[in-house]
Amino acid sequence: MSRNAPQPRERADITAAKKVLTEVWPGQVQENSVALLKALHILTREGALNADSRRKLKQVLHLAQLLRPALDELLAEKPNAVVADLGTGKSYLGFILYDLVIGPAGHGNIVGVDVRAELIERAQKLAAECHFSRMSFVAGEISNTMLPDSRADMVTALHACDTATDDAIRFALHHKAKVVALIPCCQAEVATLLGHSKSPLDQLWRHPMHRREFGAHVTNVLRALVLEAHGYKVRVTEFTGLEHSMKNELILATRHQQSNPVAKRQLDKLVEQIGVAPALLDVMGNG
Repeated sequence: MSRNAPQPRERADITAAKKVLTEVWPGQVQENSVALLKALHILTREGALNADSRRKLKQVLHLAQLLRPALDELLAEKPNAVVADLGTGKSYLGFILYDLVIGPAGHGNIVGVDVRAELIERAQKLAAECHFSRMSFVAGEISNTMLPDSRADMVTALHACDTATDDAIRFALHHKAKVVALIPCCQAEVATLLGHSKSPLDQLWRHPMHRREFGAHVTNVLRALVLEAHGYKVRVTEFTGLEHSMKNELILATRHQQSNPVAKRQLDKLVEQIGVAPALLDVMGNG
């Protein structure tokens, strides 16, 4: 071919997609990423991105970037590292993590877990179409799922509702995960328990509105302490701005030791003061 021969013109939908993704996508947008986002119905056939899809994509990309340092470190330590994405749903997070990190790394695996068999089947088909050979899916309840060799190096749960986040913590502990990333949603269990608490602090949650808000706050405080008691270093931070989601708390934990007696004592003291014992405390019997 002559060096002066005209180059094939990029399809209009690819050009349009790259243009709209410029503001949100980390690095240069690749054509295979555009195809993936279309298959996930984030981009339209014409390469457009509506307001709802933009908000959803920005959330997932932001979380992927928050997880990337820990994931890069895991992949450097363990070439066959396993990321378990719990309550994976349509697997936005899993697919984007594979596209941005796992795929380019050339090693590592992602396993999506969800109780909805139809979503798992759809995700498996898409993974095959994208040639994401180290991405697989399991249909089942988080609480009843055990991965091969009982191992998951990183556990993620994006907007796992109410006690499903607690199931994700149990899953992480059972699989000896080094990294746990949780974005809790719709915490209701502790708020219900507070309604029956006889704690001297009960004026803090006497009104139903305060009980819901305080219950959600206490739920995540207890979750962080449970992880700390099991030897994790925990960081709680804002996941994304309130303009994108009201459920914007990220609990990011990395395990550094087998247990932390100081955190265990703090957990026990708080539970005694508030007068509630959520079901998640069953994991403390394993120390």
